[in-house]
Amino acid sequence: MVIVIDPQIAGVSGDMLLCSLVDLGANKTKIIDGVKLSKKFLSNSVIKQIDFKKIDKHGIDATELFLDIDENVHERKGIEIKKAIIDLAKEIGFSNRAKIFAESCIDTLIYSESKIHGLPVDSVHFHEASSIDTLIDIVGTAIALDDLGIFDEEIVCMPIAVGGGNVTFSHGTMSNPASAILEILKNSKLSIHGGHVSDELTTPTGASILVNLSKISVDYYPSMQINSIGYGAGKKNFDGFSNVLKIVKGTQTKNFESDSVKILETNVDDISGEILANTIEKIMNKGAKDVSIYHGITKKGRPTNLISVICDDSSMHDIMDILVTETGTLGIRVATLDRFIVPRTHHEAKLTLDGKEFVVKYKISSFKGKNHFKIEFDDLKLISDTLHKSIKETESLIRAKILQLGK
Repeated sequence: MVIVIDPQIAGVSGDMLLCSLVDLGANKTKIIDGVKLSKKFLSNSVIKQIDFKKIDKHGIDATELFLDIDENVHERKGIEIKKAIIDLAKEIGFSNRAKIFAESCIDTLIYSESKIHGLPVDSVHFHEASSIDTLIDIVGTAIALDDLGIFDEEIVCMPIAVGGGNVTFSHGTMSNPASAILEILKNSKLSIHGGHVSDELTTPTGASILVNLSKISVDYYPSMQINSIGYGAGKKNFDGFSNVLKIVKGTQTKNFESDSVKILETNVDDISGEILANTIEKIMNKGAKDVSIYHGITKKGRPTNLISVICDDSSMHDIMDILVTETGTLGIRVATLDRFIVPRTHHEAKLTLDGKEFVVKYKISSFKGKNHFKIEFDDLKLISDTLHKSIKETESLIRAKILQLGK
């Protein structure tokens, strides 16, 4: 099963995410009954009425949250809302996955404010996020995800529309996206774009929920058979598009997993093979997935070496630093590409070989119902050197042992 979250037109808010899950089939009665218990744990906020209703949102039949609350609060400490969420999760009887998810969402909100304002976590105050809305969005979404059994599925996210222009809130006016959105989405591996309007399309609560729900950003829908679609309506109305978050649930029709990688390329024509070898080693130590060097001819018949690196967002800048400092290159080309990979799992086994004990790491890949395992070469080389056997002989010995163990 694969879940596609599609915020590339209307962005995402906490209530849009929750409503799209209800529209997808989550039990709205279970959600309503759960969040109504919050009155025990969050003072000065009363839910007078809550319901999910179908509406026409600029031509799309979507689900919207209708909420009537009695609240006399202008700010709250983040840890106060966190405690209410933890206590409410315990009262409802959350699964361990749902509990961790809900707590992580509020932590993301708190830490972003802590980072922006340079305050300890315990001192962070919420203003816009101080309302019981925040609790309803996070707890309600956790209930919905558990009810739909989505936590264990592959969840991918299309690029997130954040909007443009300026936003005005408790800290004044600033350009959109505001600092909280940028801080929340930083290092999340999810990608953003401006969107179609000069308005806020993605809220801090929506972004916090999203980064804890999906770690995979894709530019295109994966190969899938569509089973169901959920449309969650936002409160704002726009002339040019439906303010609706779309979630699509389906069955994958491919034998591959997918992710997104960065490709870094640079040409160098004045360094030795020893420097190239040292550069490769340093790049791999910084987390690159692979490095290749290709020989070629450039302008005026000059021989060149093309260095090509596959990496992810988190290691990209460190690797770029190495390329510049080690090779002296004056420019690096960067591309983002979708990658299809054969599903694999990582394992290790304790083996006794020739009376000596070793821990061997290996991967098991699965393709069209057939499994294949590959031993980590560094382990293979170490054991080969220790036992004074050839690589080929050592590999055969290890394979036989692993198969005996039924690994």
